[in-house]
Amino acid sequence: MVKPPLRLMIYDRTCGALTASWWAGGHLARAVGRLDARAGFDRWEDALRWLRDQGDARPIAEIQYWGHGHPGYVRMAGEKLDRSALAPGHPLHEGLRALRDRLAPGGQALFWFRTCETFAGPEGHAFARDWTRFFSARAAGHTFIIGPLQSGLHVLGPGEEPSWPQEEGGHVWSSLRAPATISCLQGTVTSMHP
Repeated sequence: MVKPPLRLMIYDRTCGALTASWWAGGHLARAVGRLDARAGFDRWEDALRWLRDQGDARPIAEIQYWGHGHPGYVRMAGEKLDRSALAPGHPLHEGLRALRDRLAPGGQALFWFRTCETFAGPEGHAFARDWTRFFSARAAGHTFIIGPLQSGLHVLGPGEEPSWPQEEGGHVWSSLRAPATISCLQGTVTSMHP
């Protein structure tokens, strides 16, 4: 029997009460079968190595990152990960390139940035576009500040252009009235977006 591709989650382990909620959310997602493994980190280099080394030779279908974000980047313990990391010469470039080789083929892999504002503004559009092209994978991210409600969830595929407004969200808290809102208990993006 062929095992399905892996679904993995990493989170920032340096944020006190937020880390506890990310740990609990990952534990719950694994318990109900939405994740195969999860782990917290305080350095991107270690998180990327863990992702690359998970499991057997199965490809990775989904990677979720739970942590802090801003328009156009995510942070782990204050260490920024933005589109500059996709260029040769950046300290994280080789780790990202090696991770790319583990992803499910055909543009079906998904990165889900469960972070505040990462897809907001022109910086968020550029990040989403460059990330999906580098990895030949889909990416999902939010344009609002997220918490129990997570607004502005958008998905971009490789070769696509962002279709959400650049002015959406950005320094505004998620709400039931905001576009593309889910709860923190939502475990997939495929049911909302193609």
